Amino acid sequence: MRHVDSETIACDSSSMRHNVSNRRVLVLGATGRTGRHVAARAARAGHAVIALVRREGSFSPERGVREVAWAGASDTAGLSAALEGVDVVISALGGSETGVTTVCTDAMHTLVPTMTAAAVPRLIVVSAHGARESHDRSLYARAVWSRVGEKMADKETMEPLIAASGLEWTIVRPPMLRDSPATGRYRTGEDLPIRLWHFIGRADLADFLVREAEEPQYVRRYPRIRR
Repeated sequence: MRHVDSETIACDSSSMRHNVSNRRVLVLGATGRTGRHVAARAARAGHAVIALVRREGSFSPERGVREVAWAGASDTAGLSAALEGVDVVISALGGSETGVTTVCTDAMHTLVPTMTAAAVPRLIVVSAHGARESHDRSLYARAVWSRVGEKMADKETMEPLIAASGLEWTIVRPPMLRDSPATGRYRTGEDLPIRLWHFIGRADLADFLVREAEEPQYVRRYPRIRR
């Protein structure tokens, strides 16, 4: 059973195949701490996974993940080739924890028009709670901006590039991420309260991202997710 509002909890079926057609999924940030979970979760569900990587050799071919080298945000040609036949793109780009980073914004400057030109409509992007209109006076927002303000600024400049496009986008805003085991139990919703103590495991976040790729529930919306 699939749950999508803030009052319900998703059931754990990450080990089961869903009654959906297999898709060709392109993952940005695939070698990152969240991206690896996304690629693995999509491959387990039977999807054809393409991982954009700087250097090949990060994934085992037998696990159903095909690597494609991408030199970086300015490599439009490489991205165009990787998008051939793709049904959905999931971006788990994060950037450095400290210091100025523009990796998310730079990537979207290239990705959005390249997807449009390639007629690949579906884009799911990991942002962060505390960006844009959720950048309020709450304790959570103040704490996250104090801790990783440069990273949050990158998310804030990234989001309008996506929202202004004609793509079928979903911008996911998780709170603090943890490297905890998958539970399959989490809450989602656009108005879901996020408090200072809330978090989501990267494996559970990946589960939600792949489910959203399979059965879109939040097209052109900003879902939040937490345990």
